[in-house]
Amino acid sequence: MLPDDWYPTHDVDGFLGRAGGFLSSRPALHNTALTDIEKLRSRGAAEQDAEAGVFGRLEAGGEVRAVFYLTPRGRLGLTPLSAEQTDALAARLAGLGHSPANVVADRDTAGAFAASWRRHTGAVPELFWRTHLYRLGTLTAPRPSPEGRGRRTSGKDRAHVVRWCREFCVDVGEQHSIDLIDAGSWDDSRFGDRHFTLWETPQGTPVAMAAATPAVGGMVRVDPVYTPAHLRGRGYAGAVTVEVSGAALAAGATDVVLFTDPDNPTSNALYRRIGYAHVADFAGYRFAPPARR
Repeated sequence: MLPDDWYPTHDVDGFLGRAGGFLSSRPALHNTALTDIEKLRSRGAAEQDAEAGVFGRLEAGGEVRAVFYLTPRGRLGLTPLSAEQTDALAARLAGLGHSPANVVADRDTAGAFAASWRRHTGAVPELFWRTHLYRLGTLTAPRPSPEGRGRRTSGKDRAHVVRWCREFCVDVGEQHSIDLIDAGSWDDSRFGDRHFTLWETPQGTPVAMAAATPAVGGMVRVDPVYTPAHLRGRGYAGAVTVEVSGAALAAGATDVVLFTDPDNPTSNALYRRIGYAHVADFAGYRFAPPARR
């Protein structure tokens, strides 16, 4: 593919008019692109002076074959690309003066782009994120199910939700989100657009939490799922995940997905038991400036 086959733009609506069908054609695999681009579109519509992202589509034979998006904070998202295509894109972005802080994509694409970006710019990639992508098949309630019930959160639960999201970020080492939460920038964090559900004991005590993204292209992502350390191992995470997943299906979602930690066999086994199946592996690389001699 030649670099000129990529069509970059700041016009998110025009981009979606051309590439929206492609993104929705594989909603599970394209889940991060769907949610990230929708968040940028919504924010741009609400804040006319908001800094725009960059969006690009790769066309061949009059059809969209792949897309990229670069957020104002420097996150580069990619749909699956070959090594040749990542090299062409890296050359194009470097030529336009763009400098992504990191890249997130399926594992092969992320690795290929990291190598291409280093080759074209000298920036040093560092792996910071590895994950499995799961998609819901037949939802199956855990047996035995813990006592209690799920409850959609309201405004009075905000402080509780914020505190648990921060604890979740500490557990997974997500410093950027911690910084945003501590700065009072909840809406700018990746949790700001989520719908949260608590699992409560029969006495009304919250013991676990799960959230879902707004539906985009028929896809909902469950994220995050959190149980405080002293309450784990009692089935609460499975129960609240089933509650949130079932609500997404009832609302019309065609694809319900979630990411899991590859190094946590307990959570991976749990999600398989309740009906999720492995789809792909994803990865993220951050870029350090080239070392000076």
